[in-house]
Amino acid sequence: MTSTDEHTERFVHLRPLLFTIAYEILGSATEADDVLQDSYLRWRRVDLATVRDTKSYLAQLVTRQALNALRASVSRREEYVGPWLPEPLLLTDGDASSDVVLTESVSMGMLIVLETLTPIERAVFVLREVFGFDYDEIASATGKSVGAVHQTARRARNHVHARRKRSGPVDTVRTAAVTERFITAATTGDMEGLLSLLAPDITWTTDSGGKVTALPELVMVGAERVGAILMAVFRYALRRPEVRIETVNCNGQPALACYIGDKLEAVLAFDIAEDRIVGGYGIRNPDKLAALDIPRAISRTETPTV
Repeated sequence: MTSTDEHTERFVHLRPLLFTIAYEILGSATEADDVLQDSYLRWRRVDLATVRDTKSYLAQLVTRQALNALRASVSRREEYVGPWLPEPLLLTDGDASSDVVLTESVSMGMLIVLETLTPIERAVFVLREVFGFDYDEIASATGKSVGAVHQTARRARNHVHARRKRSGPVDTVRTAAVTERFITAATTGDMEGLLSLLAPDITWTTDSGGKVTALPELVMVGAERVGAILMAVFRYALRRPEVRIETVNCNGQPALACYIGDKLEAVLAFDIAEDRIVGGYGIRNPDKLAALDIPRAISRTETPTV
C-alpha cells in the first residue's frame, strides 16, 4: 500500500465521525464538506510515522479547521437576511436513531442552542459532551490550556442545559408518531387536533435568507398564532395538485419535505418534548435546501472494519 493509499484509507474510515464533528461545530453540511476537504489535503502531507492515534489526530485537525471556518462566517451570519437556521441534514435511513446522544446532538433544537455559544465553547462542548474526547485532546485542538478547557466545558454545559426545553433523551418512535399526527391534522383541517400538538409557548422560525418568499412573520410565538398560520399554509398548498409532502429523516428525526413538482421548496423540522412541538423550523433558503440532495452518514465512533 502506498503512503497516499494509507492516508486515504485512514481518513475514509473516520469520515462519518469527522463530518459529524465539523457539522455540529458549524451547523452547515456544505461548510463541513469544505472543512473535510481542506483537512484531507493537510492530512496527506503528514508523516504517518509521527501519528500515534489517528482518530485523535484527525479530530483535532478537523476541529481547528472548523473553528477557523466558524470564525470566518461570523460576519456573513450577522449580515444574513432574517433568522439564520442550521442547514438541514438528510440522513441515511435509520442513521443515528439507535444512538440517543448522537440523535439529540444533531437535532435542530440542539443546533439552535449551540449557535448561542462562542466558537470555543461550541467546539469544547461538542468534543467533550458528544464525542467524549479527553481534556488534553480538546486543549490541543482548541489551543487552550487543560484548565481553561475544564472551565469552558463547565460553562458551555450549564449554558446548554439551561436553554434546552427537552426533559429527556430523544425518542424517535414517539417523535415519528407526533409528526404523523401533525400531518393528519394539518392536511384534514383539524385545527383542534393541530393545537393539541403545539406547546402553548411554541416558537416557529422560518429561514428564507431573503432569497424566496416566506411567511409574513419569520418568527411566530404561541400555539394559536402558529396553528392558524400553518393551517392556512397547508390549505393553500393542498389546493395545488403539483404539491406533495414527504416524510424524511432530517437531523435524526422525522421532518417534512415539501415539493412543487420535483423541486424541493421547503423543509419543516420539529423540536418535540413530552409529545408536544415546542419549536418549529421552516427552511426555505434554496442554498440550504441544496444540501439535502446528498444523504449523509454520521457517527460518534469509527466506521467498523468489515
